[in-house]
Amino acid sequence: MIRILIADDHEIVRSGLRALLGSHVGWEIVAEAADGYAAVEAAEATSPDVAVLDCAMPRMNGIDATRHIHQRLPKTEVCLFTYFEEETIIAEALRAGVRGYILKSDPESELLAAVEALAQHHPYFSWVVSASLLDHFVRHIGKAPKMELLTPREREVVQLVAEGQSNKEVSRKLNVSLKTVETHRGAAMRKAGLSSTADLVRYAVRNHLVEP
Repeated sequence: MIRILIADDHEIVRSGLRALLGSHVGWEIVAEAADGYAAVEAAEATSPDVAVLDCAMPRMNGIDATRHIHQRLPKTEVCLFTYFEEETIIAEALRAGVRGYILKSDPESELLAAVEALAQHHPYFSWVVSASLLDHFVRHIGKAPKMELLTPREREVVQLVAEGQSNKEVSRKLNVSLKTVETHRGAAMRKAGLSSTADLVRYAVRNHLVEP
């Protein structure tokens, strides 16, 4: 039995995934989530074999959710199921522990093949992603785009601020001091060359930490 967690902030997408994956013989949907935090909590509660996550989810994006899941449940494999095929996003996903990457524009067979492979702890990437990933590493060896320079905590802070939360709200959400939030926010803005909250929001949208 392959036990699967699905996470996407759109109910219609979760419904489609539930119908496609849940109808496969020997597969079971053990949990669903509508944001990154809920996905991490659901993973901890159910220990799925495979987690199928959207990339741009509220509160915590799929890449950072992957990092938390990978740290706490190393045997759970993660497949990002997303619209984004940018090279830097794919590279960052790999660094977080993603071992499967399927585009929402890919045929259903690609996602089925990915879940099957990941359940056996084999990586799986659609051909579009594989080509994009190869191009990225060929052209960017030795370089570090600004997005990749942010720490996981800095990305979490940037996402929450870009979603409209104040520093105090972020402090409560992440269970850290206000000063720590301010430090992470300032560090992220310096690294990314940002000078205002509006710049930070545009940066978050451009790097798919939040949806426009």
